[in-house]
Amino acid sequence: MSGRTEAAVVIVAPMDLVWDMTNDLESWPELFTEYAKVEILGHEGETVRFRLTMHPDENGSVHAWVSERTPDPKSRTVRARRVESHAFDYMNIFWSYEERHGGVEMRWVQEFHVNEAMSYGDEEMAAHLRKNTAIQMAHIKQRIEEAAGRR
Repeated sequence: MSGRTEAAVVIVAPMDLVWDMTNDLESWPELFTEYAKVEILGHEGETVRFRLTMHPDENGSVHAWVSERTPDPKSRTVRARRVESHAFDYMNIFWSYEERHGGVEMRWVQEFHVNEAMSYGDEEMAAHLRKNTAIQMAHIKQRIEEAAGRR
């Protein structure tokens, strides 16, 4: 069994601004509410390997993992995956960007399988991801639309 979520948001801003801001990994602590730090570990072609560190959770635990992200500016898509998965046997994320009436639709598809050693499963993780994705997408939308207004 595996889990899958899909979510989208329309950001009222030019495509280049949406693309540039969401693919500037070093600015993710300002773009996402959950990330405290991004550390770029290396590049191989278009693929970037990086470590994401979250803000402490309600128990004071700090979670971090290594991911890889490969943007394709021609197709306006990004493929990402966790390299250090911890809670997941795998976690893959597909980002797509499409021009929509006055804005850009940014879509995330997350496919994953929770490690059986965890106290929760794919369904619980999918529910958590859907809730958190809505929060993150709303914050990203706000930040990018604010930046577009300053242009």
